[in-house]
Amino acid sequence: MARPCHHAPLAGKLALMSSIYLLHKPFRMLSQFTDRGAGDGEQRATLADIIKVPNIYPAGRLDYDSEGLLLLSDDGELIHRIAHPQHKQPKTYWVQVEGDPDVTALEALRKGVTLNDGPTRPAKVRRLDAPPVGPRVPPVRERRHIPTRWLELTISEGRNRQVRRMTAEVGYPTLRLIRVAIGAWRLDGLAPGEWRKETLHAPAKPQRTTNGKGGKAKTTGGKNLNKQLNKNLHKNPGKRDTRAKSRKAKTPRGSR
Repeated sequence: MARPCHHAPLAGKLALMSSIYLLHKPFRMLSQFTDRGAGDGEQRATLADIIKVPNIYPAGRLDYDSEGLLLLSDDGELIHRIAHPQHKQPKTYWVQVEGDPDVTALEALRKGVTLNDGPTRPAKVRRLDAPPVGPRVPPVRERRHIPTRWLELTISEGRNRQVRRMTAEVGYPTLRLIRVAIGAWRLDGLAPGEWRKETLHAPAKPQRTTNGKGGKAKTTGGKNLNKQLNKNLHKNPGKRDTRAKSRKAKTPRGSR
């Protein structure tokens, strides 16, 4: 496993330490802490079943039927910078598709495909041998006599169910989807339902100042904050603090 990283703050600036939690969301779990849509029906699994840290929120989301890396924090600005499309955090997925995509299909994904909400940006894609993942519970339903293939796909957008729609557009439906990286943060070493805490050092937030003569207040330090925080997010995920032992996620009732 790679040695943990620690990014020093800018010289001469006060530093802020933000906590970030890397969590392996299991299949059929909501990427939120409550099931607002449960109503009178059966309640679905939520993040509250596997992580008990107070006042943290997910930076972005991961579909109920997808697995893999979800980032959480108690720092609202950090959450915004990770999740907002403007900052273009690349996201990498391992995708099991039905069929064996040919060169034409892979090239179409690399160039970008046109979906019902417009063309996608070019993606990075490569074939994978069977990746080091355990069987899904419940297992993937595969059709006899039809092969499957794993791909590694990296995108810099966050449209609804985008990866699934992209592979379907080129003729190869997604059977299983696991997010393995967001920017420099990786899922490495986390089993479904496990999480770990890391610490990110960032420069101090912009300060409001006045000129002492009744002038208007102005904000200072904003550009440095944006520049350094973006550098940290893209190149240096932070210092690993804690490997949390989480409860094994419960298998939702009625899973087949």
